[in-house]
Amino acid sequence: MFTGLVECQCPVVSAEDRPAARRLVLDLAGLAASPRGPTPALRAGDSVAVNGCCLTVAALDGARAAFDVVTETLRLTNLGRLQPGDAVNVERSLRLGDPLDGHLVSGHVERTGRVAEVRELPGETRLTVECGADFAARTLPKGSVAVDGVSLTVAELGADRITVALVPHTLQVTTLGLRRPGDLVNLEPDSIGQWVLRALERRG
Repeated sequence: MFTGLVECQCPVVSAEDRPAARRLVLDLAGLAASPRGPTPALRAGDSVAVNGCCLTVAALDGARAAFDVVTETLRLTNLGRLQPGDAVNVERSLRLGDPLDGHLVSGHVERTGRVAEVRELPGETRLTVECGADFAARTLPKGSVAVDGVSLTVAELGADRITVALVPHTLQVTTLGLRRPGDLVNLEPDSIGQWVLRALERRG
């Protein structure tokens, strides 16, 4: 599990397409300056959220970590579009006892959404994402959503889109400040909200 509180942006070192997967190598040196601290050190087999997608560390070489991204993950996320030099949001998995300041994020991205609009307002930036009617119907007004792994509150909810408000800290720490209309972002709905909606549907 994750919190949706991105620890740092990390650069993609390489992206190699293989027959059954795509191997991404990231430079995770930025985790040393994470607010959570440099420990615990990552090991092969650990889970890391990369743009909100839970990946397993396949190999380590100093601060560089390799991840194998399988076909299903490539289909549902924006990880297949990453190229060397791109930045990604990174968060290590939640440990028992860690503070939960965001919301519970599983790292199971449901789909990608397309950035429709970026609006600059006093003290904030509004990011509107086309998410599809089905995703919007299962999203709660003022509820939580993870966008590229960032825990955010739904500021506006439309028939097929969501709008989130980004404060300056989020723009600085995450890649969302780089997003422009047409970009694809990974979306994960609030799991607790999904269970509540399903329970209500069964009762109805």
